[in-house]
Amino acid sequence: MAEYIGYLASVFIVGGFLLKNLRTIRFINMFGCICFVIYGIFLNDYRDLNQWLLPVIIPNAILALVQVYYLTSKKEES
Repeated sequence: MAEYIGYLASVFIVGGFLLKNLRTIRFINMFGCICFVIYGIFLNDYRDLNQWLLPVIIPNAILALVQVYYLTSKKEES
């Protein structure tokens, strides 16, 4: 099941590059990052923290937070 979440994350990330609207790109990318975080946790034994893929989880969690910040900020970019 985790592999499918990884594939879904890849589709979101690649799909975001096909769009032109910045807000939509950020939204799609955020979902991709969240999927990669889930993938990094559940690929192996999620109950064992040593099995988590931290090189996948950490940057995607940070990027998801960046996307949330820009999606919720009051200043709109054109």
